[in-house]
Amino acid sequence: MNIQNTSNPPTKAFRYSAIAALLIGTVSYMIGLFNASMALNEKGYYLALILYGLFSVVSLQKTVRDKSEAIPTSKVYYILAWVSTAIAIALLATGLYNAELLLSEKGFFGMAFTLSLFASITVQKNVRDMQTYKSFQPEQTFDAPSTVKAPENDEESRR
Repeated sequence: MNIQNTSNPPTKAFRYSAIAALLIGTVSYMIGLFNASMALNEKGYYLALILYGLFSVVSLQKTVRDKSEAIPTSKVYYILAWVSTAIAIALLATGLYNAELLLSEKGFFGMAFTLSLFASITVQKNVRDMQTYKSFQPEQTFDAPSTVKAPENDEESRR
């Protein structure tokens, strides 16, 4: 890698808040899906969409980061990651547009989906930032303290 780590690692509070946002978004989406009055096949569709969306944005973030760090990436995979993310968002928008849900329910699913995707990108970025930061830190080794022989209290050692 030809990058210099000039920044500090993400703070513990930022890392935990990103994880909390991911959990809040995905758990809220799942609870809303469980409580929604829709057919089981529709619920399966929306479950598959959240999983597909989460995977696609993490893959996209990794690919963009690899490219910015001059790590070789396939142009086909780079384009595929962008297209896959766009497809996941378009499928959710189309599904919500055609769903027989209240407008507030559609908005809830859209916001929970968006929060989950954004938070997963942030968690992935934090993981990579921590790995990069740790790779530039010198390894800390702690040698055992050397044993120093204490002087004896007999007369021979005093001479």
